[in-house]
Amino acid sequence: MDPISASLLVAVATGAGGEVGHQLWAALRGLVRRNQAEEAGGSPGQATGEAELTSLSVAPHDVERARALSEALSCRAEQDPLFRANLTQWHQQAQTLRTGDGGTSNTISGGSQSGPVVQGRDFSGITFNVPGQG
Repeated sequence: MDPISASLLVAVATGAGGEVGHQLWAALRGLVRRNQAEEAGGSPGQATGEAELTSLSVAPHDVERARALSEALSCRAEQDPLFRANLTQWHQQAQTLRTGDGGTSNTISGGSQSGPVVQGRDFSGITFNVPGQG
Protein backbone atom coordinates (compact mmCIF):
# COMPACT_ATOMS: atom_id res chain seq x y z
CA MET A 1 0.00 0.00 0.00
CA ASP A 2 1.25 3.47 -0.86
CA PRO A 3 1.70 5.83 2.09
CA ILE A 4 -1.07 8.32 2.66
CA SER A 5 0.13 11.79 1.75
CA ALA A 6 0.66 14.29 4.53
CA SER A 7 -1.35 16.90 2.62
CA LEU A 8 -4.34 14.53 2.44
CA LEU A 9 -4.12 13.90 6.18
CA VAL A 10 -3.90 17.65 6.86
CA ALA A 11 -6.90 18.25 4.60
CA VAL A 12 -8.96 15.64 6.42
CA ALA A 13 -7.78 16.79 9.87
CA THR A 14 -8.72 20.40 9.09
CA GLY A 15 -12.16 19.45 7.79
CA ALA A 16 -11.51 20.22 4.13
CA GLY A 17 -14.52 19.35 2.04
CA GLY A 18 -16.96 20.26 4.79
CA GLU A 19 -19.05 17.40 6.09
CA VAL A 20 -17.23 14.85 3.93
CA GLY A 21 -13.90 15.85 5.48
CA HIS A 22 -15.36 15.59 8.98
CA GLN A 23 -16.79 12.15 8.23
CA LEU A 24 -13.47 10.97 6.83
CA TRP A 25 -11.63 12.19 9.93
CA ALA A 26 -14.12 10.42 12.20
CA ALA A 27 -13.77 7.24 10.15
CA LEU A 28 -9.96 7.38 10.35
CA ARG A 29 -10.12 8.02 14.08
CA GLY A 30 -12.40 4.99 14.49
CA LEU A 31 -10.16 2.84 12.34
CA VAL A 32 -7.02 3.78 14.26
CA ARG A 33 -8.64 3.34 17.67
CA ARG A 34 -10.02 -0.14 17.02
CA ASN A 35 -8.40 -2.77 19.17
CA GLN A 36 -6.17 -4.48 16.63
CA ALA A 37 -5.27 -7.28 19.03
CA GLU A 38 -8.90 -8.43 19.03
CA GLU A 39 -9.48 -7.91 15.31
CA ALA A 40 -6.32 -9.37 13.80
CA GLY A 41 -4.62 -11.33 16.53
CA GLY A 42 -1.93 -8.65 16.83
CA SER A 43 0.30 -8.24 19.83
CA PRO A 44 -0.13 -5.30 22.21
CA GLY A 45 3.31 -3.88 21.36
CA GLN A 46 2.48 -3.18 17.73
CA ALA A 47 2.27 0.33 16.31
CA THR A 48 -1.24 1.75 16.32
CA GLY A 49 -0.90 5.35 15.15
CA GLU A 50 -3.13 6.59 17.96
CA ALA A 51 -0.49 8.92 19.45
CA GLU A 52 0.21 10.42 16.02
CA LEU A 53 -3.51 10.81 15.33
CA THR A 54 -3.97 12.64 18.63
CA SER A 55 -0.96 14.83 17.90
CA LEU A 56 -2.37 15.84 14.50
CA SER A 57 -5.76 16.51 16.14
CA VAL A 58 -4.07 19.09 18.38
CA ALA A 59 -2.34 20.85 15.46
CA PRO A 60 -4.22 19.84 12.28
CA HIS A 61 -2.21 22.13 9.97
CA ASP A 62 1.16 20.64 11.03
CA VAL A 63 2.58 18.77 8.05
CA GLU A 64 5.29 17.09 10.16
CA ARG A 65 2.64 15.62 12.47
CA ALA A 66 0.73 14.44 9.40
CA ARG A 67 3.90 12.77 8.07
CA ALA A 68 4.38 11.02 11.40
CA LEU A 69 0.80 9.75 11.24
CA SER A 70 1.31 8.57 7.67
CA GLU A 71 4.39 6.60 8.74
CA ALA A 72 2.58 5.10 11.72
CA LEU A 73 -0.35 4.07 9.53
CA SER A 74 2.03 2.45 7.04
CA CYS A 75 3.79 0.53 9.82
CA ARG A 76 0.51 -0.70 11.23
CA ALA A 77 -0.72 -1.69 7.77
CA GLU A 78 2.41 -3.80 7.32
CA GLN A 79 1.75 -5.57 10.64
CA ASP A 80 -2.01 -6.02 10.35
CA PRO A 81 -3.63 -7.25 7.10
CA LEU A 82 -7.16 -6.39 8.26
CA PHE A 83 -6.10 -2.85 9.16
CA ARG A 84 -4.37 -2.56 5.75
CA ALA A 85 -7.58 -3.57 3.96
CA ASN A 86 -9.66 -1.10 5.96
CA LEU A 87 -7.09 1.68 5.55
CA THR A 88 -6.94 1.06 1.80
CA GLN A 89 -10.71 1.39 1.60
CA TRP A 90 -10.59 4.60 3.68
CA HIS A 91 -7.79 5.98 1.49
CA GLN A 92 -9.81 5.39 -1.67
CA GLN A 93 -12.73 7.33 -0.20
CA ALA A 94 -10.45 10.11 1.06
CA GLN A 95 -8.86 10.64 -2.34
CA THR A 96 -12.06 12.30 -3.52
CA LEU A 97 -11.05 15.37 -1.47
CA ARG A 98 -9.15 18.03 -3.38
CA THR A 99 -5.95 18.60 -1.45
CA GLY A 100 -3.73 20.41 -3.89
CA ASP A 101 -1.54 17.32 -4.21
CA GLY A 102 0.16 16.85 -7.50
CA GLY A 103 1.44 19.39 -9.87
CA THR A 104 0.74 20.65 -13.26
CA SER A 105 2.88 22.11 -15.95
CA ASN A 106 1.27 23.88 -18.88
CA THR A 107 3.26 24.63 -22.01
CA ILE A 108 2.18 25.84 -25.41
CA SER A 109 4.89 25.90 -28.04
CA GLY A 110 5.71 25.23 -31.65
CA GLY A 111 4.03 27.42 -34.21
CA SER A 112 0.71 29.13 -34.03
CA GLN A 113 -2.43 27.85 -32.38
CA SER A 114 -5.96 28.93 -32.94
CA GLY A 115 -8.86 28.18 -30.69
CA PRO A 116 -9.47 28.16 -27.00
CA VAL A 117 -6.78 27.15 -24.53
CA VAL A 118 -7.44 26.12 -20.96
CA GLN A 119 -4.53 25.63 -18.63
CA GLY A 120 -4.84 24.05 -15.23
CA ARG A 121 -5.44 20.71 -13.61
CA ASP A 122 -8.27 18.22 -13.01
CA PHE A 123 -10.78 19.43 -15.57
CA SER A 124 -13.85 17.45 -16.48
CA GLY A 125 -16.92 18.05 -18.58
CA ILE A 126 -15.40 20.81 -20.69
CA THR A 127 -16.67 21.26 -24.23
CA PHE A 128 -15.88 23.87 -26.84
CA ASN A 129 -18.17 24.98 -29.60
CA VAL A 130 -15.79 26.06 -32.30
CA PRO A 131 -17.42 27.70 -35.36
CA GLY A 132 -17.01 25.73 -38.55
CA GLN A 133 -16.62 22.34 -36.92
CA GLY A 134 -19.24 19.63 -36.57
